[in-house]
Amino acid sequence: MIGASAPGHTAAPGPAVPAPVPPRSNTIDRTAPFYIDLGGMDLRASPPIRDPRNPLYPPATELPDTQVPPTDAIGNFIIGPTHPAAPETKERTGIAKGRIETFTMSSADSVIYKPGIARAENGFNASVAAAATAPDDSSNLLVTTSRPATWTRPVSVYVPAGYVRGTVAPFMIVGDGEYRGGGLLVPTLDALIAERKIPPIVVIFVGSGGQDAQGSQRGREFDTVSGTYAQWIESEVLPAVERNVPVRLTRDPDGRVAMGGSSAGVAAFTMAWFRPDLYRRVLAFSPTFVNQQWPHDPVLPGGAWQYHSPWMGPALPVLAAKGFAAPTAASVGAGAPLIPNSPRKPIRIWFEVGDQDLFYPVPMADGMHDWVLASENMAAALAAKGYQYQFVLARNAKHVDLPTMAQTLPSALIWVWSGYPARSK
Repeated sequence: MIGASAPGHTAAPGPAVPAPVPPRSNTIDRTAPFYIDLGGMDLRASPPIRDPRNPLYPPATELPDTQVPPTDAIGNFIIGPTHPAAPETKERTGIAKGRIETFTMSSADSVIYKPGIARAENGFNASVAAAATAPDDSSNLLVTTSRPATWTRPVSVYVPAGYVRGTVAPFMIVGDGEYRGGGLLVPTLDALIAERKIPPIVVIFVGSGGQDAQGSQRGREFDTVSGTYAQWIESEVLPAVERNVPVRLTRDPDGRVAMGGSSAGVAAFTMAWFRPDLYRRVLAFSPTFVNQQWPHDPVLPGGAWQYHSPWMGPALPVLAAKGFAAPTAASVGAGAPLIPNSPRKPIRIWFEVGDQDLFYPVPMADGMHDWVLASENMAAALAAKGYQYQFVLARNAKHVDLPTMAQTLPSALIWVWSGYPARSK
């Protein structure tokens, strides 16, 4: 099925091209394993353009073009197709500015991620694109080129203007920190702090471990659905920050934000989900709430897809599934989603996805690699459990879309920090 083009898009000329799904995908029988629904899509674009009014998606408020959701609103919103940069994202004169200090971390000094891993590669993600899946399970990607390896990474620390040495500060962790939020974060922080719209926060930009996706150190850290990455940040990164930069970081989980884009975005949520005693605020652009976990885990076979939705494959034996607080794994099974089957956690999350976000970029016909559907399902799961969240679907936007980030970042930061200051410990 080919849907109408979303406003602001010009579809590629000519006839529709074949659906951009892997070979042998199930796009016919929704009752069979690994079904992929192609409804409500303009397949003449790659990735396809999703219709924001797809009946599979939860209801959302569509805002006038160029507007962003109110910073006190909860729920689902549609923005675009025009994405003007917010004035706070641009370098400003006449205000006090924070400073950046940088140091390097190495796997030689790590306990949790020593050794690291890396793939033998001949081009970006080439071995992932060439990988096969298990004969009886298209959700299990067989990456055979990954080996133990060392890593080094930069860690950059934004210290806000006026910070008094020795003062306990709220802070934000930013995954993929070597990119510094597309160059938008620092001027935005300077502006919002000067305007007292967010607290004077320390921001820790943590470099990724290298490469991307399955079989890489970055993928291992960000896409694993467990508390390991949060523990690495707590036990190795934060002490290194306090040793190398004259700052003191709060232990109050309400004074901590985890932020990221793509796989770093799902990692931000994973930090809060498994360790709400450490993180309770999350900000994510194009979060990878899909099946990217590697190696394949039979206890959580859908990876991050299972935060919001059941595993899309055939029925599985009951295993001791991780991540559930209640009811017990024995009563829900290995393929059950985490959020619907766990008590509400004290997590506040802002997240965004583009209407032309990623769609089956790896050869896994598993029904669990549509970034837009994953975020829409996530919004529905959060709403059903009564979470404090704001979800934005941006028209005319791709994966971790820089114009959309420039439009929404200031209001997203204000939203995610709403209710702070809280007491520091």
